[in-house]
Amino acid sequence: MGLTWEEPDWEQLSPSVARRRLPIWDCTVGLVAGDRAALVIDAGSTLREGAEVRAQAQRLLGGERRVTHLALTHPHFDHVLGAAAFAGVEVYGAVGLDAVFARGRDDLLADAVRHGADRPAVAEAVDLLVHPHHLVCAEWTLDLGGVRVLLANVGPGHTGHDLVVLVQGAGSAAPEIVFCGDLVEESGPPQAGRDAMPTQWPHALDRLLELGGEDAAYVPGHGSVVDAAFVHAQREELAARFGVS
Repeated sequence: MGLTWEEPDWEQLSPSVARRRLPIWDCTVGLVAGDRAALVIDAGSTLREGAEVRAQAQRLLGGERRVTHLALTHPHFDHVLGAAAFAGVEVYGAVGLDAVFARGRDDLLADAVRHGADRPAVAEAVDLLVHPHHLVCAEWTLDLGGVRVLLANVGPGHTGHDLVVLVQGAGSAAPEIVFCGDLVEESGPPQAGRDAMPTQWPHALDRLLELGGEDAAYVPGHGSVVDAAFVHAQREELAARFGVS
């Protein structure tokens, strides 16, 4: 069972996969729909944004299906602070994400405000920050009913806790779709903050490419969908930038 495609802000990537580029920071959120379950990828930057993403996802699902899973690709404010809007949903993240949330709330708030977010809205989201229920050490497979999704901890790289989401193609003609988080960025140069591990980042992209292969569609954390050639090129740019092979 696919999606209804009644939300103009969402881009169809396959009959069961969609994504939206949120305003202001151009952050990607994704939706993967199976026959009996659905996964949202990342949650936006505030509770209001998270609630909007969830409501739109529900309309795309239609009928009786509900969002049942949420994957957080990495611990940056524009990807995680909407997670409290997903009450009753199973939340997944890379191993160590819970520790970052436990000790790094002030950093999340400061980073969001530094980037121009509304302080009261961010403070509310930080106070209600949802810790992942499931921590992915290597790989974790979800069966959504007719659609299989692989959660893979391929980091460190952009952060110390980078999770990617691979939607397996349905049939030999269907390409795989990989949600990369901010390991890949298209709308600007990859951002390396204080929590980045730059010498490991190219190797994380090697693992990402091994998972997705040359024919996959790669969905960056910010920007347009790209192909494997783009990811290879960005890997080489990062290696040259950080002086690693």
